[in-house]
Amino acid sequence: MSQQSIAMAPQPAAPFQWKKFFSMENRYLAPAFITCILLVGQLSFGFLESYKKTVAAILASLITELILGWIYLGKRPILASAYISGISVGILVRSPAFWPYIVCAMVAIMSKYVLRVHGRHIWNPSNFSISVLLYLAPATVAALSIQWGNYLLPMVVIWVLGSIIIYRLHRFHITATYVVSFIVLSYVRSLLTGSPWLSEVAPLTGPMYQLFIFFMITDPKTTVKSKKWQIVVAAMVAVVEMILRLDHVVYAPFYALFFVGPAAFLIEDWFKTRSAIPAQVPA
Repeated sequence: MSQQSIAMAPQPAAPFQWKKFFSMENRYLAPAFITCILLVGQLSFGFLESYKKTVAAILASLITELILGWIYLGKRPILASAYISGISVGILVRSPAFWPYIVCAMVAIMSKYVLRVHGRHIWNPSNFSISVLLYLAPATVAALSIQWGNYLLPMVVIWVLGSIIIYRLHRFHITATYVVSFIVLSYVRSLLTGSPWLSEVAPLTGPMYQLFIFFMITDPKTTVKSKKWQIVVAAMVAVVEMILRLDHVVYAPFYALFFVGPAAFLIEDWFKTRSAIPAQVPA
């Protein structure tokens, strides 16, 4: 058989590799999983305001990413991150109007390109935009809280899929630290407020917290690099959240991450920049 015939012969398809599917190289694994979470929650309990509002948030996020990517980078960016931001807005935002979904998604993506230090954005995009809208438009915008209830099925789906995602990202210690800190601090809150400990720890089992601990606090782009300091920062987020909750702040986890995450990032960046400056040798 000639070499040309061999080259033209159909080649057998490469076998599917599960290891590669769950590897860091697959940028679309997290979007696929968070889509599964949305579908399970919607089909089981109908927790979305509407499909149209969620689709509007996703489209606004993708279009904004394409436009800003072309302007700032001169090329079409990978849209996996923008899709996650848009679908997170669609899940977490509650409003009778359409505009908060579109504005929130656009602000999330814009924060990635505008609020940067040394080439990295300092806020988790969806955390930034949701926190800003909750603060500026409290009469129109709310966040997902008890719409799912504490049902077992969506919790199991989120924990399984979320655990797979953060395991492959090597971020499970962040989630574990936050969860342990929240449980311990909820007992402290029960002592300070006199409320039952179970009522203080119960929010952790709700869907808002599940999405927060898996898809927001573990964002690889905005967490500090050192594993030790990632643990410290996760614990600090829980501490600041406890303080805000004691002051009856409704959306304490969003605001806690909004303040602690960028502060930790900037401190780490300052130390890194300072260590890079060569010491002056005395004459």
